Amino acid sequence: MNPSFFSRLAERARQTGSLLCVGLDPHPADLPDLSASAVKQFCLRLVQATSGQVAAFKPNAAFFEAMGPEGWQALREIIALIPDDVPVILDAKRGDISSTAEAYARSAFELLGADAITLNPYLGRDSLEPFLQDPARGCFLLCKTSNPGARDLQDLPLAMNEGLLYEKVARLAQSWDDRGNIGLVVGATQPESLRRARQAAPGLWFLAPGVGAQGGDLSTALQNGLRADGLGMLLNISRSIARAADPGQSVSELNQAVRIEQERFLAQPRPAGQISVFAALAEGLLQAGCVRFGEFTL
Repeated sequence: MNPSFFSRLAERARQTGSLLCVGLDPHPADLPDLSASAVKQFCLRLVQATSGQVAAFKPNAAFFEAMGPEGWQALREIIALIPDDVPVILDAKRGDISSTAEAYARSAFELLGADAITLNPYLGRDSLEPFLQDPARGCFLLCKTSNPGARDLQDLPLAMNEGLLYEKVARLAQSWDDRGNIGLVVGATQPESLRRARQAAPGLWFLAPGVGAQGGDLSTALQNGLRADGLGMLLNISRSIARAADPGQSVSELNQAVRIEQERFLAQPRPAGQISVFAALAEGLLQAGCVRFGEFTL
């Protein structure tokens, strides 16, 4: 039986001592020309310079789709050239009814060979099911994104003291995670949102964009978003690494900064009410109906 995506990610994070995810975002401004060969050269430079010391890679599907069939083929080839022990997250933000979602899932996992994908959960649990069937494939649900307009919908208050909309998404994701392959996208630019999302989903992995070019503070993000075990956050770094003179050296320096923050986080006494990742798992199984007590009919 293949290991689940998040167990594989956790093992990779421990082996490399890294919580970094390098974004493969071939912006036209960073390319000598708009050709598939230029895109491949751009991405493979980053893969070759950093693959030994990062937790994951995240190609952004939009930049490849914009180039037509040649771009799609380039994406397939780039994913195939990433070492097998490095998880690949396809940043596609898919979201559609279940029959369409089945086609999207086949495209991401079978055609492209990605290990995980970003999804929009707005259509509800049934739209996610085609992506969740195999525990070895992970899904990161958009929860609290790092763009300025995120507050327009994600910060809307809910009735019945249920908090903000993104907190509801986080709680639902925790309860839906019966196969152990759901994570969340929570931007690193808003520490309070990270803290509240972590309270709502204490056991899930967060894909956290925003450190670097978007201005998110590394220390503040980690102190508010790490799980009780010092893991659970995947910091997405794109432009600041892609445009560095030496991407490998930049990643090495960031890894060291992350380790310092992990050590500081783990050295602090846990606040009252913060539960362990094992308790979070038990809570999620109970909410999902996998564990029941008392009299009931199977």
